[in-house]
Amino acid sequence: MKKTNRLNCLLAASGMLFFNGVAIAQIQNADVLNAPVDVSRDFENYLNTFYFADELTSFDPATGKGTVKYLRFNYKTRMAFNNIEMKPYLAVPNEFPSTEYEAEPVQPFALQFVSDRTIRIKMSSGPQFHQPSESLMLINGTAPNHPESWKYSKTPTGHKYTSKYGSVEIIAKPWHVKVYDATGKLLTSTLHDSDLQNTYTPTLPFSYVRRNSDYSRSMAPVFSLEPDEKIFGCGESFTNFNKRGQKMILWADDANGVQNETQYKPIPFYMSSRGYGVFMHTSAPITLDFGKYYSSANKMMLGDDEADLFFFIGEPKDILDEYTDLTGKASMPPLWSFGLWMSRITYFSEKEGREVAKNLRKYKIPSDVIHFDTGWFDVDWRNNYQFASKRFDDPVKMMADMKKDGFNVCLWQLPYFTPKNTLFNEVVDQGLVVKDRKGNLPYEDAVLDFSNPDAVKWYQAKLKHLFDQGVAVFKVDFGEAAPADGLYHSGRTGFYEHNLYPLRYNKAVAEITQKEKGYTLIWARSTWAGSQRYPLHWGGDAETNNGAIAATLRGGLSLGLSGFSFWSHDLGGFVTKSPESLYRRWTPFGMLTSHVRSHGEPPREPWLYSEDFLKGYRNADNMRYELMPYIYAQAKESSEKGLPMLRALFVEFPNDPGSWLIDNEYLFGSDILVAPLLEEVTERDVYLPPGQWIDYQTKQVYAGGWHKIKAGDIPIVVLVKNGAVIPHIKLAQSTQDMDWKNLTLKVYAAEGTATATGKVFLPGGDTVKTVTTDKKGSSFEVSQNPLGAKTTFKTEWIK
Repeated sequence: MKKTNRLNCLLAASGMLFFNGVAIAQIQNADVLNAPVDVSRDFENYLNTFYFADELTSFDPATGKGTVKYLRFNYKTRMAFNNIEMKPYLAVPNEFPSTEYEAEPVQPFALQFVSDRTIRIKMSSGPQFHQPSESLMLINGTAPNHPESWKYSKTPTGHKYTSKYGSVEIIAKPWHVKVYDATGKLLTSTLHDSDLQNTYTPTLPFSYVRRNSDYSRSMAPVFSLEPDEKIFGCGESFTNFNKRGQKMILWADDANGVQNETQYKPIPFYMSSRGYGVFMHTSAPITLDFGKYYSSANKMMLGDDEADLFFFIGEPKDILDEYTDLTGKASMPPLWSFGLWMSRITYFSEKEGREVAKNLRKYKIPSDVIHFDTGWFDVDWRNNYQFASKRFDDPVKMMADMKKDGFNVCLWQLPYFTPKNTLFNEVVDQGLVVKDRKGNLPYEDAVLDFSNPDAVKWYQAKLKHLFDQGVAVFKVDFGEAAPADGLYHSGRTGFYEHNLYPLRYNKAVAEITQKEKGYTLIWARSTWAGSQRYPLHWGGDAETNNGAIAATLRGGLSLGLSGFSFWSHDLGGFVTKSPESLYRRWTPFGMLTSHVRSHGEPPREPWLYSEDFLKGYRNADNMRYELMPYIYAQAKESSEKGLPMLRALFVEFPNDPGSWLIDNEYLFGSDILVAPLLEEVTERDVYLPPGQWIDYQTKQVYAGGWHKIKAGDIPIVVLVKNGAVIPHIKLAQSTQDMDWKNLTLKVYAAEGTATATGKVFLPGGDTVKTVTTDKKGSSFEVSQNPLGAKTTFKTEWIK
């Protein structure tokens, strides 16, 4: 709940009829700045005209192109025993002269086969005179076409294409597109008006709407939902993990927390438990109704006047691999980025930064990054890309000294320029910012227009200067508030550019980082489809309470199911000083995600809490640093396969019904299961997928199913899959001091297990290597070292 909705609820609860002299009805129809655009309003406004997809009027099987006829409808009221219903009725044309316009328009329809698992369905509600040649969301700008991987056949009712993984059937009248798996099970189907005659509930079929306000159009692909079907993904969503029964608005927004329905990181992609995924290829606002209004209908209400949908067939791993083949896989971040990032809001001076670095080593808190947040400028938050000269005597020397001691420096910045910013006039005078319809600024701030190549060039030059001084990485903060009504250099309005803005922003920083530093790395808050190519992203401004840790986990799981391999969050939450008990439990959760940062309102540094807390923080951090070979190998494999490091259980166990129900546990990579303590308890109920699992701290063995498990000395439940080899490394205070020539292979094998395997990836290596150990007498031994003389392995059987 956010902004206008939040106000409405407050007014309704108070019983007020007027607010500041304005009728409540007027307030309810108003929006505040950057309120999420809910396009479902257009499909619920019965003054509009609706066009229902009816029949296939032409089709060429060789090209997959054809046309579909739409019937015109208007909604009218009908009274039934003091109950008013809204029903669609066929409508006659209302244009003049009637000879000049189609009463029953025939619109384009096309099928494209991207791979033997991926089907593209493209439809439009009218002529497309402006078609960009390339899409920023697609890894190569355009989608490949491989029709040879699908076999065509004519059917009595239409057409059918089949690959080894599934089939797609087109029924001519009433028009349907049906998607099946390889066994012939129906995965999903378009809904025609005739499918909805068995209900009194007025439910929208596959259609488009023509707004009476301006005659613009929006498509609504509507597909079937089956009983027990579950939906996941849509970006970093903090609401219920299973999106079935929810309404979601995909519009990038400063969510101001992690316990409401808005999103920093919306992604127009979801997957179903039935074995398919869908990518809605548009940057227009989207409202999704996953069976919330009518339980059997999945309504994808697109702001766009065309529908460009990609369907992926397979299990979750197959779907993620196919989706990220299309939109891009995450680049592999540098090793040091997997170390601890120490921060707060904010360090104001060189003296503070050096003191933090000194204390991290003094208290033996392994760490690789020190982050300067909003206060490294002359005026806090006034981003001008220059260190405050009065508080930073020699930032170049400071960063060089930190680098020698194993610390990389991260700097905060954002793409908005306040009126008092010294760069404000420069970006405005050079025309580098988003404009309104008059040519002025739509906001108080000047918003850098990343669709303008000159703006990107100007911006990257500012970052390059700081890279030259010794900066290692930038925090890519904000990006969710690109003006919705603004005019952009691309020639489009914010209706299309708002959601695309985070992707352009992520790309601009990642590309200059790669050019200047040789690696792709950012620390970003906002995203859109394709942003996963530019790791990494963190979970925003979490509250400092138990609800926030649970919601943070749900958000991370959902983002991981949207193609993102790497993700982090602020240990202990962000908004206020973290209560020690919460910070204590949140810390090991953060240490067992792909990347880890302490950040938020001070204090954040563990030595500023109790001695007992400091010890616990150090133990959790030591665990992470000793696990670095496992983390690094899993990261490399995840980046290659489009898999998340923080992984929903069903990704690894798709055939286990129980794994589809869990949202308070996760797999860290493929072999380690993590169950954080979400409340102030010492034990919790843990669901284990089929097989045997060995407690990382206590070594106790558990079978699959439900167990109440006590946390170990580190306040978290961590278990390792039986038969897994987890490589460890000798503890070091930074990744630059790690000895990769000598690794310990900890073999987690219950009695009766003869073989165990694990993955190893060395810094500077090309590929992930599989290490196999075999039971020999009372120990496990490496059967063959795949790394040769590069690394010596010592084995340790955990039993």
